[in-house]
Amino acid sequence: MGGGDPHFHWYLPTSGDGREVIGALQSAGVIGTASAHRPPSLEYLTLVAKTAEQLGFEAVLTPTGTWCADAWITTAALIPATTRLKFLVAFRPGLITPTLAAQQAATFAQLSGGRLALNIVTGGDAEEQARFGDRLTKSERYARTDEFVQVIRKAWTGRPSDFAGTYYDVTGAMVAPAPAPTPQIFFGGASDAAREVAAKNVDTYLTWTEPPAAVAELIEDVRARADRYGRRIEFGIRAHVITRDTREQAWAEARNLLSRMDPAIIDLARARLAQGESEGQRRQLALNADRDNLEVYPGLWAGYGLVRPGAGTALVGSHAEVAELIEQYRAVGIDHFVLSGQPHIEEAYWFGEGVLPLVGARAG
Repeated sequence: MGGGDPHFHWYLPTSGDGREVIGALQSAGVIGTASAHRPPSLEYLTLVAKTAEQLGFEAVLTPTGTWCADAWITTAALIPATTRLKFLVAFRPGLITPTLAAQQAATFAQLSGGRLALNIVTGGDAEEQARFGDRLTKSERYARTDEFVQVIRKAWTGRPSDFAGTYYDVTGAMVAPAPAPTPQIFFGGASDAAREVAAKNVDTYLTWTEPPAAVAELIEDVRARADRYGRRIEFGIRAHVITRDTREQAWAEARNLLSRMDPAIIDLARARLAQGESEGQRRQLALNADRDNLEVYPGLWAGYGLVRPGAGTALVGSHAEVAELIEQYRAVGIDHFVLSGQPHIEEAYWFGEGVLPLVGARAG
């Protein structure tokens, strides 16, 4: 079982927004068939953040990558536009030193009144990593992430700390003042190396959404690994959501999204995604291998992953059905739900007004 009340987070679309599953193929120069693309201007992202805050979401995930605005700069600009909302800032270790990352996080936490969590993304695409000058192998990247988090943790104590490893050799690493509270660290990855890094170092293990039984197996494995380190961690999933007053309306919207995906773009996206090194991405691709059977579990639709990297599944149904599906994930140990939907303002209202009250009533 998940511990305590569930935590719901929304998504900041820093590569743009719209009524289509967009943002999938910028790397190929293809935007898709969006009828009205919404650029990620500060004004628009402010609207998304304020909407999430108004509806009661705890935080917004801000992604990282070539086709996203820089997460640190974007979220820092949104601090004065919000009062309670936290920022789950994604970034890649290895592109900056861990001590500098610790300092940036501490400064952000101080300026925002503690409204910061970190999502550390090791990276599962060698081409993407090379774009930033990172040419380590996948196993080396995870070994570096292990050291990276250790240095950050030491620096956050506020006391000078030394660390000598394969990738980092620091003397007297510290930040002053130390952040209080210490930012929560989220981290995901389905490979064996990723699970071990999570068990050893992080606060919340984050996975892309699969049927509950598959998620339960991941949680059981990572929890057992954490036990061996004498640690207790939380668990979260990253998913899209399509929720409406009725089941028929929700699935009609899913079909609309699918009907506007060009088959040629689907083929191109799947070919490109299959070239990556991510085990989690491989598992997402397996879910949408049969395009005629995209409901891979009752209420779980794999259509997003046809053209979009990363999280490729959506919770689909009436508000009551989506709330019930959330309870199923809660039952296998999920604490955090990091959600998104197209467009991100409108779908936030559907979920915030339709599902959150039902989940709250069940939790009460």
